[in-house]
Amino acid sequence: MFILSRLSQPAFLTAFAALIFLGMTIPLPAHAQDSANVHRTDHGQHLNDMMQDASTPSPYVGQQHRSIKSLSANDVAELQKGGGWGLAKAAELNGVPGPAHLLELSDQISLSSDQHAAITALYADMKENAIIAGNRLIEAEIALDAAFKAGGLTAEELEGLINTITQSLCRLRYVHLSIHLKTPEILSPDQIAHYNSLRGYDG
Repeated sequence: MFILSRLSQPAFLTAFAALIFLGMTIPLPAHAQDSANVHRTDHGQHLNDMMQDASTPSPYVGQQHRSIKSLSANDVAELQKGGGWGLAKAAELNGVPGPAHLLELSDQISLSSDQHAAITALYADMKENAIIAGNRLIEAEIALDAAFKAGGLTAEELEGLINTITQSLCRLRYVHLSIHLKTPEILSPDQIAHYNSLRGYDG
């Protein structure tokens, strides 16, 4: 830089241009070239992945033919019969039995006649309320589907439809979980432990 500063302006510009030219023509070290090539390769692979993802069929293909887009035929059948639909896992997997499986295992856990009658009554009450709540959830999902199919849905209308679905689902889950709160009053600790062992939860 000291030498360049002593040169006249034309000579300085000529020397500076020569340095730039040399910098452009001197090859990069091997590791720098490899890094640049890897960057270009990674970028190209990323673009290829994006193009492939864009052409990959949606995992929802076929579901557009459902009568209720958010529910499968099995979901609808489970809701209509008052099935658990996996909504009571918080109780079941924490060692608090539900009436349906208690009745299935009544012989193995040696339910007395009084216990069997009490759990049967719980199950009947749960099933009746679950069917009502399940049908309300189905109706709410049908309304959401119909609104999107018709078009012109506003944000306020959408919020109302979703709130109805949420309330229906909350009610349904409460029905299934709340019944689990009542079974420990009927069973002995040994029966509950045996139930959990038979269900495979003790491992």
